[in-house]
Amino acid sequence: MDLIIFTISMAALIYGADFVIKESERIALHFNISSFVIGATLVAVGTSLPEMAVSMSASAKGSADIAVANVIGSTIFNISLVLGLVFLLAKKINPHRDLFAKDSAWSLFPILIFILMGIDGKLSMFDGVLFLLLMGAYVMFLINSNSLEEDIDEDLLKEKFNWLKTAILLLIGFVFVIVGANFAIDSAGNIARSFGVSEWMIGLFLVAFGTSLPELTISIKSAINNNADLAIGNIIGSNVANFTMVLGLSAIINPLNVDFSSYYFDITAAFIATLMLVFITANKLYNKSAGIALLIILGLVIQNSLV
Repeated sequence: MDLIIFTISMAALIYGADFVIKESERIALHFNISSFVIGATLVAVGTSLPEMAVSMSASAKGSADIAVANVIGSTIFNISLVLGLVFLLAKKINPHRDLFAKDSAWSLFPILIFILMGIDGKLSMFDGVLFLLLMGAYVMFLINSNSLEEDIDEDLLKEKFNWLKTAILLLIGFVFVIVGANFAIDSAGNIARSFGVSEWMIGLFLVAFGTSLPELTISIKSAINNNADLAIGNIIGSNVANFTMVLGLSAIINPLNVDFSSYYFDITAAFIATLMLVFITANKLYNKSAGIALLIILGLVIQNSLV
């Protein structure tokens, strides 16, 4: 029964996040905010909304392992699984912007700061505030460098704006996300206890995979449509938001314990996957070989969890 509740909860999270992203985009367009600024803010925050809801709910319930593991697992899935499959499925990837020069540093900054903050075994409220400041710096960077080339849904531009419809759908989206997150955490905890699996492993795999589904579906669709170059920048932005906003807000709600000694392999895997992304962008290795190399990271993480 818990597995059914968990599945329904994750579906509510994903659909709720989609509602919030669409309606927020509709409001921004109504007020003539540029498509770039919409993309720069909505992609980073919107695709991380499921992770944010789950981790904040877990933090409030005292399940720090799920909150932290969700971010670590999402980082691993986003880079190794999502980008790995994109590189394997796309016929050709040739980004117009220099992702290494403009974006790769931002994939490293959050995880490096996370490691520094977590050395003392805890992410405090102060650490959470610093994470939010880092997210602010990232958004400033995007706006100043005009760096996020995000396509806005053309259908939204043609539709007549309706405040009542938008407000209702926005409310439904938030309700889906909040309620879905609460049920997901409760059912995930019950699943962990019934199978004797730690909350960390549930967060690292079950929850992290579920909250990474928006990035996975969008990126795979982009790869099939030969528009996979956008996925690389979006994944970088999503990972930044996961560490800064998700962990930041979760730590502000309730200080999070970080056990490096117990989970050093998974945290190291997330760091190495990030380093590999930097090397791939530096050498423009947007090919199937790079995709296989990234999927190997995921295979090693799965193998380590089974031992």
